[in-house]
Amino acid sequence: MKEKLYMIPLNDAVNADDECPFCLVERDVEQDLLDFVLGSGSSYMESDVRSITDKTGFCRNHFKKMFDYGNTLGNGWILKTHYILINREMQEQFKSFVPQKSSFINKLKKNEERRNPIGIWTKEKENSCYICTHLCEAYDRYMDTFFVMYQKDDSFREKIENSKGFCLHHFGDLCEAAESKLSDKEKMSFYPAMFSLMEKNMKRMVDDVSWLVEKFDYQNKDADWKNSKDAIQRGMQKLKGGYPADPPYKASK
Repeated sequence: MKEKLYMIPLNDAVNADDECPFCLVERDVEQDLLDFVLGSGSSYMESDVRSITDKTGFCRNHFKKMFDYGNTLGNGWILKTHYILINREMQEQFKSFVPQKSSFINKLKKNEERRNPIGIWTKEKENSCYICTHLCEAYDRYMDTFFVMYQKDDSFREKIENSKGFCLHHFGDLCEAAESKLSDKEKMSFYPAMFSLMEKNMKRMVDDVSWLVEKFDYQNKDADWKNSKDAIQRGMQKLKGGYPADPPYKASK
């Protein structure tokens, strides 16, 4: 299958021999988004971009990454206009707020049945994030691309089936997506191949972490580390995704 432009990032991630190609793709996309929001292109100075970030805001995780990234002025502009909108919304919430009556029946209701409207509004703000939204959209496209390539490109399918597999988080997403992306006949071969791949590579991680532990025995102090030197970060990635050993991503000087 001839490689198309939209296939290159996923192909590169698979060729990188990482513990999970989707972790690598997600990291690249997230860093590109941080560059877009705060980088030298100064998109935060564009009124149309900041009108969207004002409305959607950022989650706790991405505010931390934006702080680590740097650019005090950029963060300041984003916060300034976002605060103006948040304060206006908050005042509207306060004006329309009516506390629930403390009746015996209301006290018996489950929490979700007697939720406070201010609490609902703050949860909406907490879960709204410009970077998360665009990251999810990009991730969905790469998931679609994976199945197009897996179905039509024999060399890609072979690389996947001989790879280090996926982290559990992205493997779950892959299995869920397969239900709608593959035919019944394709599922009959896809799932056994992926299950075998994951079993083999989860066992490899057990071996690597176990040997790292054994290396702390004085009897093994001169023994070869084998593949265990970075087993902690790879082991954590395999279970939950991401890159625990990554330093903060910062603006290029």
